[in-house]
Amino acid sequence: MQTIVCPAGSALAARAADEGFAVSTKCPRSGDLVHAHSGRAHNLVIRATLGASLTRVVTRHVAYTPRHPLIHRLKYTHTCDGIIAVSAAVRNVLTEAGVPKERIEVIHTGIDLPKEPARRPHKGFAVGHMGAFTHEKGQDIAIAAARLLPDVRFVLAGDGPLLAEVRRDAPANVTFKGFVSDLADFFAGIDLFIMPSRSEAWGLATLEALAHGVPVIVSDIEGLAEIVTPACGILVPPGEPVMLAQAIANIDRVGLDARREAARLRAAEFTVEKMAEETETFYARVHRL
Repeated sequence: MQTIVCPAGSALAARAADEGFAVSTKCPRSGDLVHAHSGRAHNLVIRATLGASLTRVVTRHVAYTPRHPLIHRLKYTHTCDGIIAVSAAVRNVLTEAGVPKERIEVIHTGIDLPKEPARRPHKGFAVGHMGAFTHEKGQDIAIAAARLLPDVRFVLAGDGPLLAEVRRDAPANVTFKGFVSDLADFFAGIDLFIMPSRSEAWGLATLEALAHGVPVIVSDIEGLAEIVTPACGILVPPGEPVMLAQAIANIDRVGLDARREAARLRAAEFTVEKMAEETETFYARVHRL
């Protein structure tokens, strides 16, 4: 039996209940295994299960360098039995902080593959971006590249603390879509997806773009370079809007159809089903320790 622990009235609570899972607002002290999916959840699990005999697993979703490596090492070494890193980038941050490598398993976050993606007719060549408007996601770099390519249409989706600032600095060829719930419709209206991130634990938006058959140009950083192959995308140095603009301008637009097929094939390597299978295998391994 599985119990989903989450805030009452949350979207997760509603979905879990609809699908027949037990839902609770408190972490149980009994059972075989508890899995925390965020740093805050991990802290709650530590307090709630102190002294209890069960297996503890935590998933680490961020690749930030810790401000206090010693605390990081102690926390992830002594308060859980196993750690799932969503990418090699996350694993590297943990091991550099001193967390034993043998306690960490890289299990990439998967996605539901959409059906054959549609292409919506649109004017001109459209470049899209999706993500929270933060310094790490690099929307300011996208804006600088857009300024160098006035004949290319840029579509930026998402919300966040830097949205107003980025919108204020944007040239006329940039459109802001806000939060997008219909991913299929968004990706159907663009020809190319960019992710000029400065830091990325695992480029889920990039993976969604590939799954919808959209080739990508992304920063050459861990968390993105793990996903993108030469067949489906291009890597550019992070923080370089001129090089990003050049890559967009020079991409073979006639050859995009071949890249679209390659994009779909690459995304098929990172499914929810594969993630679930690898997670169950990891549960079995750490629960026996």
